[in-house]
Amino acid sequence: MSLIKRNETNWLPSVFDDMFRTDWLGGTTNVNSIGTSIPAVNIKESDDSFEVEVAAPGKAKEDFNIELDNDVLTISSETKKEDETSSDNGRFTRKEFSYSTFKRAFSLPESVDSSKISASYNNGVLMISLPKKEEAKVQAKRMIEIA
Repeated sequence: MSLIKRNETNWLPSVFDDMFRTDWLGGTTNVNSIGTSIPAVNIKESDDSFEVEVAAPGKAKEDFNIELDNDVLTISSETKKEDETSSDNGRFTRKEFSYSTFKRAFSLPESVDSSKISASYNNGVLMISLPKKEEAKVQAKRMIEIA
């Protein structure tokens, strides 16, 4: 799976755009109801683990919440920013604020060892490591003798 980029330069609204922006089955889409992009996610599987990468530049690790409940991994973030500018003589005042939020949920396979899940945030990418249980790891090939 690769990171998905969304180009919002479409000047002609389309029935298809509305249809694909709406998540009819209750899962997640890459665009929420106000057109804000939801971070793209890469999921890689190796013999020992699954690696989840969330592209979320400009955030701090404190902005994320990662929760595990009944084998459902939920990644969410909420950030608020307020800037106020005023002149010394009081002639103008400007106050700008922004708010961004997202939530992604993934059902984990039974092969994940939920007690060993770890996460880190570096260079705009949230990395979540989901180690597999020992019995779920790929076993080395071996020869069996016939008796």
